[in-house]
Amino acid sequence: MTAQEKMNPNRIARIVGILFIIATVAGFLSVAFLEPVLADPDYLMSFSANKTRVIIGALADLIGAAAFVGLAIVIFPILKKHNESIAVGYIVARSFEAVPFIIGNISLLALITVSQSFVGAANPDASGFLPAGAGLLATYDWTQLLGPRILASLAALPFYYALYQSKLLPRWISIWGLVGAPLYFASGLLPMFNLLDPSSSISILMFLPAALLEMILAVWLIVKGFNPTIITSSAAD
Repeated sequence: MTAQEKMNPNRIARIVGILFIIATVAGFLSVAFLEPVLADPDYLMSFSANKTRVIIGALADLIGAAAFVGLAIVIFPILKKHNESIAVGYIVARSFEAVPFIIGNISLLALITVSQSFVGAANPDASGFLPAGAGLLATYDWTQLLGPRILASLAALPFYYALYQSKLLPRWISIWGLVGAPLYFASGLLPMFNLLDPSSSISILMFLPAALLEMILAVWLIVKGFNPTIITSSAAD
């Protein structure tokens, strides 16, 4: 038995809850730092002028992605006792989710270089830099739909199903997750076909239930942990 498998279930629950909070806080920080720069129409100038801000925002986003992968690894020994296939799949799904985060934020960091080259040119011609800048921004926008919304919701579905099946947590939490995940998925899929503005109030309402549940889930795991009856019975098997 590995050291991870020997870890106290209550401690695992607290760590998973903390990682959910870290991921959420990191996401909010990333938006707070990046949004003013991304919203500036003169981004060829603003990325260079706000280099530190962009770097902090990108790093916060990557920390959030790492936290989601980490919580899937930490909760693995608990889920494994109830559904090993889902436990393994959850790690794989969270790992795939992290890939668009990495690609998107590398694009932002590369845009800093493009911006600096534009600002440093003796006679800057925007037409020579716009295609590169627009391409990097488009890459970031697409990865924000693919990773944080589509792949995240696809990872959430089997996770909440496993929680429902195992009764590790109250079933209202699992049911909320199973309802919220498809809405979250739609908030990422519909903008891909220009059927919804990803920043619209409707889009926000669609992913808000899943985002809110993650905070409720985090607090529950930290304060109450997993169902002790289920943990005890699975340990006896």
